[in-house]
Amino acid sequence: MHTSRTKRPAAASSVLLALLVAAVSGCQGGSPGGTAPTPSGTRAHVLAVKIDNVGPARPQTGLDKADIIYVEQVEAGLSRMMAVYSSALPPVVGPVRSARETDLELLRQFDRPTLAFSGAQTKLLPAIAEAPLDPLPPEKDPGAYFRADDRAAPHNLFLRPGRTPHATTGVNAAEDIGLRFAAAVPGGRAVADRTVRYPAARFTFTWSAERGRWLVSMDGTPARTAGGARLGAADVVVQNVTVRPSLYRDRWGSTSPYTETVGSGSAVVLRDGKEYDARWSRPSADSATSFTTADGERMTFAPGQVWIVLAQK
Repeated sequence: MHTSRTKRPAAASSVLLALLVAAVSGCQGGSPGGTAPTPSGTRAHVLAVKIDNVGPARPQTGLDKADIIYVEQVEAGLSRMMAVYSSALPPVVGPVRSARETDLELLRQFDRPTLAFSGAQTKLLPAIAEAPLDPLPPEKDPGAYFRADDRAAPHNLFLRPGRTPHATTGVNAAEDIGLRFAAAVPGGRAVADRTVRYPAARFTFTWSAERGRWLVSMDGTPARTAGGARLGAADVVVQNVTVRPSLYRDRWGSTSPYTETVGSGSAVVLRDGKEYDARWSRPSADSATSFTTADGERMTFAPGQVWIVLAQK
């Protein structure tokens, strides 16, 4: 996988009150809109949904309400997404597609999340059943899913989160795994855009100062919501990882790739029209991924939706 970027030009009571405000502000977090505080001591109740990402699956529904969107490589060099919801739930999400082995390790960062998926390779099902998550395929809760009549299968399966047992806590999933919304760290390089390429897919994130977001394009086409609005991220993390063959194959015999998210490596963080060199570390599957600057300082993020693109190093 390759990435590219384009640069662009670059009194006693009063004091006590100020300190109190600063302390409270330091404990606040951001929802996808950057306004909701995180309830102290409350863990996120995560709903993760596997999302289709080929041409016939677009435009997707509900992506704009996710706290985090993970992008991963699947068979034939294509990509799929996993939308992670906690601070808010949209009425409909989809199209929903099948789970992969990568998802099981990635989701161990959260406290027993719910995973909505259309199915999985038969040999992977026992691993899903044993994973520390609540699986939610259509056969388990058929009333929560429906098939849209304006698309062909398999790109027409959608989830209604409100009809599932899942209930949001209002906690931002990004903060739940340790990402901190705060002022930008010093440094960074001004960039207009960055492109991440998979063997058969590509994502481009273009900075819009007017919207204060990185506008998303997929395979050269602007990505939009079902209502026609542009998809945009407050932060984009290009996390350089190892992608290797797994032990599983799809129904056509293609080997499923496995993305290693335990370990460490380099990353690039995009926020506020700049890119920052970073390092990522996740010592074990039971720990969350941390992001630090090249100097070892904790990376900070702009309030809003975070995209984490798992890119082959």
